[in-house]
This record gives sequence, structure tokens and C-alpha cells, in this order.
Amino acid sequence: MATFLMFGKYSAQAVKEASAQRSQDALRVIKKLGGEMKAGYALLGETDLVVVVDFPGIEAAIKASVDLSKMTGIAFTTCPAIPLEEFDQIISG
Repeated sequence: MATFLMFGKYSAQAVKEASAQRSQDALRVIKKLGGEMKAGYALLGETDLVVVVDFPGIEAAIKASVDLSKMTGIAFTTCPAIPLEEFDQIISG
């Protein structure tokens, strides 16, 4: 499994349709694609939310990003993430 950070920006319509049910529906999309949500946070500022998700690979992360955007009206920027220890090993090799 690979870790991805999904940064979300709400449209005006997405804010109007926000609900606990939509959050549960989004979680089902993630699980259907083999993912596991590790954490999710609402934010103040330029980015409205961030979700930390493990997916089996980049293809599942891309599909989730697109499917969730279609379903929710939230624009997602999805980025792979690795622990700093792995990063240090990569750059020192």
C-alpha cells in the first residue's frame, strides 16, 4: 500500500451539499478501490480539507480522486507521500 494526501477545495455547491452521509459515501468509494482512510481533517485557508489515504497504487489513487470529485463537487489534488526515513534513504543513495 502507498500513502497519498488528498487536498480538497470546495465549490459553493459542494459546501451546500456537505453532510455526514456524503462523507460515508466517499469512504465507500475509497474502500471499493482498495483504499483505507487513515485520517481526515477540515482546514481553514486555501485548502478546505485533507485526507490521508492508503491505496494499492497510483491507479487507484487517480481513480479515487476523479470519482470523488464527480460525486462531491470537491476538486482534489492527490499527492503521493513517503515517510521521511524513506526519503532520506532515497536521496542519500
